[in-house]
Amino acid sequence: MEKTAQRPIVGVFWMVVTGLCFVAVTALVKINGPRIPAAEAAFLRYSLGLIFLIPIFGALRRTRLEPRVWRLFAVRGGFHTFGVTLWFFSMTQISIAEVTAMNYLTPVYVTIAAALFLGEKLAMRRLIAVLCALVGAVIILRPGFRELSVGHFAMLAAALVFCVSYLTAKLLADAVPASIVVAMLSITVTIGLAPLAYAVWIPPTWHEVAMLFAVACFATAGHYTMTLAFASAPLTVTQPVTFLQLVWAVSLGYFAFGEDVDIWVVVGGFVILGSVSFITWREAMLKRGVITPTANETKV
Repeated sequence: MEKTAQRPIVGVFWMVVTGLCFVAVTALVKINGPRIPAAEAAFLRYSLGLIFLIPIFGALRRTRLEPRVWRLFAVRGGFHTFGVTLWFFSMTQISIAEVTAMNYLTPVYVTIAAALFLGEKLAMRRLIAVLCALVGAVIILRPGFRELSVGHFAMLAAALVFCVSYLTAKLLADAVPASIVVAMLSITVTIGLAPLAYAVWIPPTWHEVAMLFAVACFATAGHYTMTLAFASAPLTVTQPVTFLQLVWAVSLGYFAFGEDVDIWVVVGGFVILGSVSFITWREAMLKRGVITPTANETKV
């Protein structure tokens, strides 16, 4: 840890690259459009991404897992399958800025769930931060002041489902190596998405396949550079950098897709991410085990 604390600039650099990778993911999914159903698009993204697991197939074959661990993998795979399908669907229904801002709710849900189910203490300052984040969600959605689409509700549900997936991952991290947890997520989600994709299958064009392979590449690269960022600097340094991702998402939506800049979405997103950053900072100050994920950790 001493070494990582001495490389904050490197950590910030890798977190900036991480944000750019995940903005590229959202852009490519948006460009691909709604012709391919969400379940099929998600299936192609995960199945094409399996190529990146080749280096650890040997370790996977040698790993012996207990029945309880298999059940946890199945539970996580099931929830994550549902989550990525909702996320892909949301991307075709609402703006990039809204998807990005509402995705920040997942760490907040995780904080609440960790207190309810994992025995984490929800101190007053963390509780206030959680309440502020929920206020941020209300600012984004503004129920009663505008019509909410099915995409908004899908993204709210996606953030909640990703919360369950992350908490399950925390349990798995105590039982098997992190590389196996990541690999099994890709495998179980691909299996889970297969019947959903088959039910709505539309033959994709080679261009659409190439776009979704690019999504898999950027998503994998984003998770890798995020790991490098965490190895170079503490979360208290890297977490605030995720603010830039919302700025990039708003800019991308405006300049590339002609989406209006909704100031309330921007304000609400910053309120949520500010709350998440405060929770992360408090955990670091208290030297507790990390329960709250960064906003980027919940990406597809």
